[in-house]
Amino acid sequence: MLRAPIFATLALVLAPAPSGQAPSILHIKVVLVDAGGKATPVPRHPLLISDNPASAAPRLIVTGPEGTADVRLLPGNYTVESDRPVAFHGQAYQWRQTVDIVAGRETVLDLTAANAEVEPVAGATTTSEAPLEADPSFLLPQWRESVVALWTATTHASGFVINATGLVATSQRVVGTATSVEVQITSTVKVTASVLAADPVTDIAVLWIDPKVIASVRPVPLLCKQTEQPPVAAGQEIFTIGVPLRQHKGMTSGTVSRVDSDGIASDFILPSGSAGGPVFTARGELIGITSVADEHDRRSRGNSRIVRSEDACGVVAAAEKKMKTAAAPSGIQLPVEPELPFPMDALRAATERRTGSVSPYQVSSSSFDVAFITPVLTYVAQYQSQQPRPRTTSKDTRKPEPEPVLVRPLMDFSNWSEYVMDFPPVLLVRVTPKMVEGFWTTVGRAAARTQGVSIPAIKHFASGLARLRAFCGDVEVTPIHPFKLEQRLSESDAIYEGLYVFDSGALGPQCGSVKLVLYSDKEPEKGDTKVVDAGVVQQFWDDFAPYRALNRQ
Repeated sequence: MLRAPIFATLALVLAPAPSGQAPSILHIKVVLVDAGGKATPVPRHPLLISDNPASAAPRLIVTGPEGTADVRLLPGNYTVESDRPVAFHGQAYQWRQTVDIVAGRETVLDLTAANAEVEPVAGATTTSEAPLEADPSFLLPQWRESVVALWTATTHASGFVINATGLVATSQRVVGTATSVEVQITSTVKVTASVLAADPVTDIAVLWIDPKVIASVRPVPLLCKQTEQPPVAAGQEIFTIGVPLRQHKGMTSGTVSRVDSDGIASDFILPSGSAGGPVFTARGELIGITSVADEHDRRSRGNSRIVRSEDACGVVAAAEKKMKTAAAPSGIQLPVEPELPFPMDALRAATERRTGSVSPYQVSSSSFDVAFITPVLTYVAQYQSQQPRPRTTSKDTRKPEPEPVLVRPLMDFSNWSEYVMDFPPVLLVRVTPKMVEGFWTTVGRAAARTQGVSIPAIKHFASGLARLRAFCGDVEVTPIHPFKLEQRLSESDAIYEGLYVFDSGALGPQCGSVKLVLYSDKEPEKGDTKVVDAGVVQQFWDDFAPYRALNRQ
């Protein structure tokens, strides 16, 4: 009979240690290997630990999501055994191992198929528990590598590998009109994908990446050839895996709130930037893909939208047909974000030093203003914007100090505000179109002046940014992300700024010269070249000095 568990997040402490004996740590890891040879952690597996000879009743612990448990034990000999078998692919596994705990030493106990007692599930003494592959806790380790992060110029989302040829499924709404997408398989591997097929009606998009980069990834089966799909009903428990913006992959649980001809709705609370991931039943069956809600659909309010997985089958078939004539995707790996965060103490110190303007380091070309923005600038700007303004009275004739002019633009990064406000340790290059006055408007104002009428200048944005190229000396530097910021001018009109993300060490004094080539929407083939002043380069380079020191440690 299962006793009240002490979960792996808690340390198991036995009786007080006699004089001279200190408890030691026993690290337990339970792992099985699936049919494809992939190591599979065993979560929530109950284990009994008893000392030899027995001096007390066995203690019960339960492995965590990664199949591990850490236990504090006094020096001595112990027996570690399963409280019940775990069913996995038709076999029942259980363990009984002895281990010596030595004072002052950490001990590792690996429980695997090699040291397990194995028998068919039908012959196991306790088979009432669901098999491991149907345990919801098993979903995250099982499909962790199958779920990938997606980056477009305007958004971040999730997707998942559906076959070994390199096809990735996601929601069409998160991809939008993009024809290529950056797909990040791991924290160190990111490649370009082409959008082979995208159907706004079914809300399915299928991307194609180089299959060599996902050779070790287990695809999530779409079950397109099955005549019957897994049943889905209101109140049913479901799970999704996604990659939130600048966070690790995670599993979210929820329940189905509605099923109709338009799809499935649930009470999922999805982390920001994680839509597009797979949705499973508690038995591990794929039933859909998370999507972003249509703001015009009133029924979607308070619900997370799920696209049925069977709706993807036709789009996948169209994508497979296009694969025969489309150019193969490139396997060249793209730059990725650094894993070490910017030291917060350095940001706080910078806040104390900067009491005045927090203007970015700027240069200008004929059509664009360019700002170089560092984590120091965004942190200081946020700090200043949160400070209370001094109170004034009607008798106070002093003029209040104006808020730094560029605090608001620094804090306003439109669709990428959440990304920037996480203070990633990268150099941001923001390119903003200049405001200009049209030729005939200028002529008209001049004519009005001859009649004694003064009309203020009427300006508009010259042109949006098409792309930017950056050079360290004569070598072109590939950005980590080529983002776009959408600034709405009206309900039907918008202008796009560029927000290019570079590694903190990519552009600096070591280049000799830093050069930018800017291309406008109006003249996408004509580059406007600007050499960045050495003093500006030194300014943003100095802001990253604490980060470079951290990396040298």
